[in-house]
Amino acid sequence: MRNIKYLLQAAIIASAYSVLTIALMPFSYGIMQVRVSEALTILPYYTPAAIPGLFVGCLVSNMISPYGILDMILGSIATLIAAIGSYLLRKRPILVPLPPVITNGIIIGGMLYYAYGIPMPLYACMLWVALGQLIACYGIGYPLLQYLKRYKKIFELH
Repeated sequence: MRNIKYLLQAAIIASAYSVLTIALMPFSYGIMQVRVSEALTILPYYTPAAIPGLFVGCLVSNMISPYGILDMILGSIATLIAAIGSYLLRKRPILVPLPPVITNGIIIGGMLYYAYGIPMPLYACMLWVALGQLIACYGIGYPLLQYLKRYKKIFELH
């Protein structure tokens, strides 16, 4: 039963991430993106099932990315690293949204600069991506984390 609940949680999180990213596509891709689905990167605070869920959701979302296969690979890896970081910081809730901000700022900002030749300095690319992440993860994600504390029993895997 525990494995089934884990898989269901991961699948639901992957679906929610993909739907939010694709439905809000104009905001989800680019140098100044505010990918609302990144607010879900707080979910590792509640369940380790969020780690594969976020990874798969990002992978599926980036299949239609204007940045192609490179975004599928690097974007999904960035989200996986960020989800693991968020899970590791779950004892300090205020820090849970931070790994996606840092990871995506560095990896996606670097990808946009090096692979796609965005005409601005590397640090600016990284900062713009990190700013979008900051808005999504702390502006939406952190209040979501606080709100979901009322319902944390739904995330329990036993």
